[in-house]
Amino acid sequence: MAIERRTFLKTLGASAGTAALAACGSSSEGGPAEGAAAGRRVTWRLASSFPRSLDIIYGSAEHLAERVSQLTGGRFTIRVHPAGELVPGLQVMDAVQQGTVQAGHTASYYYLGKHPALAFDSCVPFGLSARQQNAWLHVGGGLPALREIFKQFGVIQFPCGNTGTQFGGWFRNPVNSVADLRGRRMRMPGLGGEVMARLGVSVQVLAGGEIYPALERGAIDATEWVGPYDDEKLGFQRIAKNYYYPGWHEPGVTLSLMVSQAAWDELPETYRAALEVASAEQNARMLERYDDSNPAALARLIAGGVVARAFPQDVMEAAWRESNALLDEYAAKNAEFGAIYTSWKAYRTQSWKYFNGAEQVYADFAFPKAGG
Repeated sequence: MAIERRTFLKTLGASAGTAALAACGSSSEGGPAEGAAAGRRVTWRLASSFPRSLDIIYGSAEHLAERVSQLTGGRFTIRVHPAGELVPGLQVMDAVQQGTVQAGHTASYYYLGKHPALAFDSCVPFGLSARQQNAWLHVGGGLPALREIFKQFGVIQFPCGNTGTQFGGWFRNPVNSVADLRGRRMRMPGLGGEVMARLGVSVQVLAGGEIYPALERGAIDATEWVGPYDDEKLGFQRIAKNYYYPGWHEPGVTLSLMVSQAAWDELPETYRAALEVASAEQNARMLERYDDSNPAALARLIAGGVVARAFPQDVMEAAWRESNALLDEYAAKNAEFGAIYTSWKAYRTQSWKYFNGAEQVYADFAFPKAGG
């Protein structure tokens, strides 16, 4: 079982000292046997869903591995592999579940075919912002509820990154109304993709490294990924010039460290603490890096001829309507989805009411001043 949050930092503080004592065959907490277990060397393989070229989203797994090594005196080593090196980017959870790798860094909405409630582990359309998502997961009961779903697949997951609100996507041709979406071929995963399909879009799910070739050869004529920094690196601006916002489909996407339950159960307590702490650090670090990098990247894209456009109001209204209908339908069909959805929806309502006053009024007044 995961370490209780109230003892989490205390355990972390003791972990480095415990590992050092373990090298001598003793531990101040558990005696010689515990110390020997905590001091043994462990090597894991971690499969990422992301290409190595994306230094923030892929790099977070490398930073996690570095921190785990530091916190355990080099005794717990995690070798990180980019998408396609061990398994395809969209099969990371399968690899963890089957024991091909001990861990994976991925987005849970890639695996809705296993269980639709996995969407809440990453995001759902018109869902929670990054801050709200973190609050719901860590304090509002989201993480324990989701772990009951992951338990069915022999996996335990840890929040390990958030992109913040994403952009809505790249389109070769402008979108002036809902009617313009019909027949478009677009890459979009998760429940957001299902909503787009309900709006008449032909939706495909592709891993990050597969998007540019598909866009270049015309297999798709629109795509979304993350935001300006990553999208610029992937080169979408060379093909599509219409860049739409907001990312209503992904307003605060959590990335997850998925760990084989069997591998987790074999870890000494101090190594579990190190892994939890490193995951929490990356959960904050990723968002910080995107918040720092996206503004300058967007400015570069616009200077290079990209046109940033807001989705038309009728597109937003249609997406809102179909998103709610889709979530209600899943809740009616799947009792586990319904239980999480009911609790999550009540949490969203309360959180939105607060943020609409405390945050939004300030933003509406202050943010437009940036152009003055």
